[in-house]
Amino acid sequence: MRIVRFSYKKRVYFGIQEKEKLRLLKSPPFEKIKPGRNLVPLSAVKILTPTEPSKIVLVGLNYRDHALELKMLVPQEPVIFLKPPTASLAHNGSIIYPAGVGQLDYEAELAIVIRKTAGNIVPARVKDYILGYTCLNDVTARDLQKKDIQWTRAKSFDTFCPFGPWVETDLEPNKARIVSRLNGVVKQDSNTSNFIFPVESLVSFVSSVMTLFPGDVISTGTPPGVGPMQPGDTVEVEIEGIGILKNPVKSA
Repeated sequence: MRIVRFSYKKRVYFGIQEKEKLRLLKSPPFEKIKPGRNLVPLSAVKILTPTEPSKIVLVGLNYRDHALELKMLVPQEPVIFLKPPTASLAHNGSIIYPAGVGQLDYEAELAIVIRKTAGNIVPARVKDYILGYTCLNDVTARDLQKKDIQWTRAKSFDTFCPFGPWVETDLEPNKARIVSRLNGVVKQDSNTSNFIFPVESLVSFVSSVMTLFPGDVISTGTPPGVGPMQPGDTVEVEIEGIGILKNPVKSA
């Protein structure tokens, strides 16, 4: 099932995609998915970010092939960090290249969307707390990351967290091809089967640190091939079973 958050005639809705139409939901899909009768054409709506998260939690170094590329040891537990909700950006929205940034990188990632409030969840129960999955680009000002040593400024500018275009509820998250393309050229090409920590372990770990709320996002790390973008470029993140997240890059 593909759940889309969108604006239509100046109102915001959730809907289920049915070919070229969207069936409106009676209420947000977090506790229970309640399809209504009304349909709107997909061509007539503006796709928004799949949720409005209270927080976006990301994981560093979670692909074995990426650790090999960087010649780094496999971590013993997930390394997590945050992006603010103000970094959120929808499908087709413009990534803004800030003035003073010397290198702006793309990082293709699979993201988890939380369905209901979660705290201290054991791995065996994690699936009960997941609404579905989406694509995410962990945009990073690489020169600032190296300069600051820690990651907050480098990853937190407005527009630095495109995610979408929608939430896919039916996906095997630990076995999906993930690709990024820059101007149509493949730059990253891996599979989530290379995860160091699978989805169940990540959600359990994060929930042991902080309470997760409906609509919160956990992103699962990036595979090898991270690289720079320039104003005028277009970057795509494609995940098997979900679709394509596409964003142009513009100067500030």
